[in-house]
Amino acid sequence: MFTIGDFARHGRVSVRMLRHYDATGLLRPARVDPANGYRHYTASQLSRLNRIIALKELGFTLQQVRDIVDEKVDAGELRGMLRLRRAELEDAVATANARLAQVEARLRAIESEGHMPTHDVVLKSVPSVRVAELTATAASYEPEDISPVIGPLYDELFRRLEAAGITPTGPGIATYEDVPDGDGRVLVHAAVQVSAPLQDGDVHVHDLPPLAQAATLVHHGSMDAVLPTAQTLTHWIDTHDYHPSGYPRELTLECPENPDAWVTELQTPVTRFSPAGA
Repeated sequence: MFTIGDFARHGRVSVRMLRHYDATGLLRPARVDPANGYRHYTASQLSRLNRIIALKELGFTLQQVRDIVDEKVDAGELRGMLRLRRAELEDAVATANARLAQVEARLRAIESEGHMPTHDVVLKSVPSVRVAELTATAASYEPEDISPVIGPLYDELFRRLEAAGITPTGPGIATYEDVPDGDGRVLVHAAVQVSAPLQDGDVHVHDLPPLAQAATLVHHGSMDAVLPTAQTLTHWIDTHDYHPSGYPRELTLECPENPDAWVTELQTPVTRFSPAGA
């Protein structure tokens, strides 16, 4: 037998944790000395300890851990619990990776201040195009709020187009605008060019108005990393005496499976700044 200290070392846990497991009935010592109350454990109890630690690290509650290790949960139910927890962990990893991408984008924006070339900005008119469009609401303009909305929105748009027998004839165009009540939410418009009659219903087909003048800049890579490019365009607009005259658009030029290979043209409608009294 092992003293509680020795067992803790072999199990790579703390003595305090073993005392807690004893108090909650999760892992009782094999023997307690009646004279001094010292706890003693056997090597065979390491397997139960390993299961407890593994299940805890998967995020199960102590009651769930107890039910599992005491075999109160059958194999089918356990598989379901583990699959659910795996999905939760995968979602958490995806969320953490998205946050990391945004931190890296902010860092690149800071590092590139004053260094990103602005000569690639093109001032041009954008013609009217006919698009099929779906709209949803995001909590804010932050990428972690936009991305979970626009991806599924495009998936649903293409599903409805296929069901309606409408074939896209050009690239996707994403636009964003403030919700009218001013609470910070954003209307996300996922659109794709089509040649089809104007219609509402399952697929809303309408003519996207032209832009008389737009400052444009091509972004290469995932839209999660668009911040430095977008802010370069913003600096160009400001330093060339223009100001935005409408909501920006994102024209998808290339959209392969790997987001790092995406090519997107950022389009911001602008007008020349006129000083007061001019």
